[in-house]
Amino acid sequence: MTAALFSRGKGRRAATAACAVSLGLIALSACDKPTPLATVTVGTTTVTAEAPNGCYGDGKDLSSAKFKKCLSAKPDKTIKVSAGDKVRIGVDPEIAKSSWGLIANNPVMAEASKETYRSFDSDTLFAQQNPQTGQTSLQKSVTITVAELGKGSQGIKGIWRFKLERDS
Repeated sequence: MTAALFSRGKGRRAATAACAVSLGLIALSACDKPTPLATVTVGTTTVTAEAPNGCYGDGKDLSSAKFKKCLSAKPDKTIKVSAGDKVRIGVDPEIAKSSWGLIANNPVMAEASKETYRSFDSDTLFAQQNPQTGQTSLQKSVTITVAELGKGSQGIKGIWRFKLERDS
């Protein structure tokens, strides 16, 4: 009677299914956990990025050397911005929980944010003040850095970089 319950075809299918599930679990355990995302939206255009390789500490502060290296990394994502546009920055809740800041030519935010979304005037982001004359000029492009803040006054857990280009 037991022989009728387990025919040859069903046994093979069950064994194949068990192997497939096992291999799937092994493959998933070998994958890196993706970093949280940061997003920049201007009008109807949105670009989203993960932190560059080595620029996310997975809950720990980046070393000073890593942080400096990440700040010099070329941004992967570029977005066009017209004069007067609002630039909207969004971050994953994981980043917001820790708190974050935005740096363009100068620090843009007066204090860290725990919100998942902030909006900025594009002219503020493109403005650069000449330290010798005190005059402000608008740059043709600017790299913005979203920084997840860590512990202590200098701690940075991760950075995300985007390039903004003025649309003439």
